[in-house]
Amino acid sequence: MNLTRTATLLSATAQLFCGGDAPGVPPATWELSLVTQRSGTDALLQAVSPVTDEVVWMSGHEATYVRSVDGGATWTAAVVPGADGLQFRDVAAFDARTAYLMSAGPGELSRIYRTNDAGGTWTLQYTADHPDAFLDCMDFWSPERGLAYGDAVDGVPFLLSTENGGESWSRVPPDALPRSLEGEGGFAASGTCVITGDEGRAWVATGNGPRARVFRTEDYGVSWQVSDAPVVGGAASGLTTIQMGASGEGVALGGVIGNDSVRSDNVAITTDWGATWSLGGALVMAGPIYGSGLAPSTGGALVAVGPGGLDWSVDGGRTWQAGDTLTYWAVAFSSADAGWAVGPGGRVVKLSFVKR
Repeated sequence: MNLTRTATLLSATAQLFCGGDAPGVPPATWELSLVTQRSGTDALLQAVSPVTDEVVWMSGHEATYVRSVDGGATWTAAVVPGADGLQFRDVAAFDARTAYLMSAGPGELSRIYRTNDAGGTWTLQYTADHPDAFLDCMDFWSPERGLAYGDAVDGVPFLLSTENGGESWSRVPPDALPRSLEGEGGFAASGTCVITGDEGRAWVATGNGPRARVFRTEDYGVSWQVSDAPVVGGAASGLTTIQMGASGEGVALGGVIGNDSVRSDNVAITTDWGATWSLGGALVMAGPIYGSGLAPSTGGALVAVGPGGLDWSVDGGRTWQAGDTLTYWAVAFSSADAGWAVGPGGRVVKLSFVKR
């Protein structure tokens, strides 16, 4: 198990961007803490889905999923029967008993499973039947209604939707979507290349095309628009992850995949629900970003992770500070008090933002 370092507490401070402090009162600051936990697996963990500050699920390679019901003090790791060799690159959980797993790979290696009994049994709901299909990520508006996104098939983004808890998954009609650019698709890095929001909103971050783009819907995926993002584009480059706040302020991140030392324009920010994007602040770490997580009720505090480590921002991605130099793949928060970052060797750290 590659979790031998002693649990640590790392902290730094930064001025809160979205204030609300009374006149004459010094601006608030945030501290970020990271505390190592033991996941109970050596598998590469690639996605995390906190439900509450106590209930959180994770997923990864070797058909592995991990669950905690006590805030990560203890974890239960297991594998899905009959799913040998699958890479579960996304997980979406709704309570201590209900969760979806998505595996990534060409053709029939892309699958979606669901459990209603805390992993006691898993139902295989979807298996890709097109040889060019490759699922990258999924997200849900509710336990019944969700989206899954994959690389383009026949020149059109590959989007699946369900309205019945995954009992059936249907492809979004190609005529509802803008055409894909040459080579355009997604990166199955952290399960955060698609996110859902209130009132039927959702966003998809793309890469590997001549330009990085963000698709968006306001009607539960019935119709879609697309906008360019001013980050690095081209083969094995673009966006990997996206987050959107409740007021339409969001951030999308990525980079050059496979080059962990190169620095590139890889942060884009929006203030209008993704209709337009501008260049965000430069990260401390070099290399690409694999995943990101927005901490609720913080006014723009978020964490970005990748091979180069973990950086954090308190102003929606305009400025960044370093938090760690170990490799992580995914990060997500249930509240400002509880988030988790995961990575290789079963790595998991618990995160919290504290206002000072």
